[in-house]
Amino acid sequence: MVAGGRFRLADTAQQVVGGFLLAGPFVVTEEVWVLAASMGWPHALVAAGIVAAIGYGALYQADSDRDPDREQDLAGVPVRFLSLMGVSFGAVAVLALALTAPTTFLVDGEILSDPSRVTLVLTTLKAITVGAIFSVVGAATADSVF
Repeated sequence: MVAGGRFRLADTAQQVVGGFLLAGPFVVTEEVWVLAASMGWPHALVAAGIVAAIGYGALYQADSDRDPDREQDLAGVPVRFLSLMGVSFGAVAVLALALTAPTTFLVDGEILSDPSRVTLVLTTLKAITVGAIFSVVGAATADSVF
């Protein structure tokens, strides 16, 4: 374990602040929802991979004091990284639902031609992956700086 590198609940709190800070503007931007509606699942998977790559790089490549092999892990994956992924995707999801973005943009804004419940949920999941690309930057930065 790196001195001072032990993962604590306070680290997650810092991630939450950074994740929500950068997620907000993207949740309430119609272009994100239009983009999500036109994305296929391969695009969403690539976006999720980008989130993981940015997060891992920011935590373990940009910060030379951290070594993922010396951190607490769960099934071989550092707990700090798992927390970062949960916060990055979770912050976008919470904001999207709290602000009723899916119905506001996809149904009321008539982005979806077929606003069935399944289509609404699946498009919302794709929008969450887009927003998480930005949320992870804020979450990882807050974790690394403070």
